[in-house]
Amino acid sequence: MSNVDFDIGIIGGGPAGTATASYLARAGLKCVIFERELFPRPHVGESLVPAATRVFKEIGFLDTLEKAGFPKKYGAAWTSADRAPVYAMQFEGLSADCHVDIRFEEREQAGVDRNYTFHVDRAKFDLMLLQHAHQLGAEVYEGVRVRGVDLSDPTQPAVHFKLGQQDIRTRVRMVIDASGRHTLLGNQLKLKVLDPVFNQYALHTWFEGYDRTRLSHGRGQPEYIFIHFLPLTNTWVWQIPITETVTSIGVVTQKANFAKSRQDREQFFWECLQSRPELYEGLRAAQQVTPLKEEGDYSYAMREICGDGFALVGDAARFVDPIFSSGVSIALNSGRLISHDILAAAEHGDFRHDRFRTFETLMRRGTRNWYHFINLYYRLNVLFTAFVQDPRHRIDVLKLLQGDMYDEDEPAVLTEMRRIVREVERNDQHIWHKYLGSLTSSAFSEVF
Repeated sequence: MSNVDFDIGIIGGGPAGTATASYLARAGLKCVIFERELFPRPHVGESLVPAATRVFKEIGFLDTLEKAGFPKKYGAAWTSADRAPVYAMQFEGLSADCHVDIRFEEREQAGVDRNYTFHVDRAKFDLMLLQHAHQLGAEVYEGVRVRGVDLSDPTQPAVHFKLGQQDIRTRVRMVIDASGRHTLLGNQLKLKVLDPVFNQYALHTWFEGYDRTRLSHGRGQPEYIFIHFLPLTNTWVWQIPITETVTSIGVVTQKANFAKSRQDREQFFWECLQSRPELYEGLRAAQQVTPLKEEGDYSYAMREICGDGFALVGDAARFVDPIFSSGVSIALNSGRLISHDILAAAEHGDFRHDRFRTFETLMRRGTRNWYHFINLYYRLNVLFTAFVQDPRHRIDVLKLLQGDMYDEDEPAVLTEMRRIVREVERNDQHIWHKYLGSLTSSAFSEVF
């Protein structure tokens, strides 16, 4: 330890970095977080899944989160246009509808002691998490841009950053890349692989005064996350409560549909919403309170997520399409999983790659399951609602939606979804065939 400045150097102060730091600082390791921005700062990804609750409890953050007054999220709902045909095409008992919802309380979840999670203002939420890690003992350097990591001696990696006009090298026993979609180590080590299937873009903004009951079919549903299907290929809208009166709205579409100029994007955003008149009219009656922002080229994986003296966590390791709000949960749980291996490595004084095989296996499995779930969701398109409705599959689907992705190589419901999709694909006369999305069920790559 005498030759290093800290045990663990963490690049990035978002949920992945702060969760990792919180676990390690609570256990007595000396950690430092390098964050390029000054918090609070806006960030997309406002809706959580229940798997995050376990992490909040373990790092002692849940009471703080409860007191913050963020909207509680009890479930999820999917809608398609009421004027479209209701799909009552029986296929082994499955049928799809124009409005389907699910509540988290329908399934007990290990480590989770309440029937809700939260929607959060990420600027406020991320700042709270960063402050919590600091209170637990982690050093925090904000406004510090890491320029690179020297891994030539993996027993003492060096983090390079600039402080004013001064170049600084901080030696640590291990580096954690939690830099989000900047993927500092992923880019430095040329590990990044762009997703050949999901080339989605998002346009998003906040509205004040939108009436969230307009597309709600039940009591309490205005506080759900809503996914609104649009009659464009692989295009959908998220609806997420931020406060009692502010709602986040985002249009996610394929890159091929994405307008080139900013003016065209604004027009495209509203034209997409016009395809769902009830939603469009409600948003036109509300006040847009933030500029329209965009997120693009955001689905990718890494050839490696750990090695001698380093590991990648959260979005720095993998980012998948945000359809099921998996981003923050994956970030937090990657911090949970890597911290277990780091503590064991620290005990033995050995931070070589082999020490992180458990983390690597569980993270690969979890993100692969998310990826396959999302892939099949897009292929099923509106027919996905059939699986939510069907009592044979409902709880298995809910398990995935809760974020329990790490304990099975492939959950049975994914196998069943794939089987049905392939059967429909092979028969172009099947009554469901024309309702399938444009992705194919074979559009998988082992790296993902």
